[in-house]
Amino acid sequence: MPVMTHNDLERTYIIHIPQGHDKSAQVPLVLALHGRGTTAEGMVLITRRGFNYLADRDGFIVVYPNGIERNWNDGRMDEEANDRAHMENIDDVGFISALIDSMIEEYNVDPGRVYVTGMSNGALMAYRLACGLSFKIAAIAPVDGNMPYLLMSECSPSEPVSVLAINNVNDPLVPFEGGMIIGNYRKIKLGKVLSADKSIAFWVLHNQCSSEPIITREPDRDLKDGTQVTTKEYLNGIKGTEVIHYIIDGGGHTWPGGLQYLPAWKIGKTSREFDANEVIWSFFKRHSRH
Repeated sequence: MPVMTHNDLERTYIIHIPQGHDKSAQVPLVLALHGRGTTAEGMVLITRRGFNYLADRDGFIVVYPNGIERNWNDGRMDEEANDRAHMENIDDVGFISALIDSMIEEYNVDPGRVYVTGMSNGALMAYRLACGLSFKIAAIAPVDGNMPYLLMSECSPSEPVSVLAINNVNDPLVPFEGGMIIGNYRKIKLGKVLSADKSIAFWVLHNQCSSEPIITREPDRDLKDGTQVTTKEYLNGIKGTEVIHYIIDGGGHTWPGGLQYLPAWKIGKTSREFDANEVIWSFFKRHSRH
């Protein structure tokens, strides 16, 4: 596993290079951030190696970074939170920024086609990166996560960033309507988040997208999974940006089309209505900073 040092800490990541990669041609980069309590390997498993397959098919690089102590410093730090790990002063924004620079230099990544997705704590971190690194990131795709409550007041991106957010309405860990995230097992407070709708509204306003969305109730492709998908598309933002919201009724703290990594009674149901990997990569492909 590759190692880089940032702020005197050894940081690790998994990298997937597409088959037949030619360094003479610039390629896109997708960064996939794991959730709290898991690892880069866990992100590969939850997504069923879907990004690796798509990378081989379409010729882009995927990097799965590891957070410190299985955690990302996503901007939730507040006095009510009582979880030590995310109170630590870890410069994850700086680490990801340095990692992007390294990928551009070593693998000829296209600087205008850098994308970030993530699940749960990784989704919140994707929002934080869009706030702090909008000049390096073309689009983000947070899954099962909203913007940290305290982040909104200090989030002033210098550039527009396209956003595809996927939220499960029945998520038992990250509240769809916003509020305090409570750790399932030890019942610890993990900081407040905005609602899914307010998280989306922030980026619609920042990107100057159309305020009235195109709303589509998607056909029920799997009658057995207990979920139903509605999409809201906010289009025509500056520099071609979009904000798209996938809302999954009946879905839990899960990756659509991914691994049901814990029983449904603990984390809720996994939607089989669509493959999040395909949807996210299809969205990313449409956006660049060029």
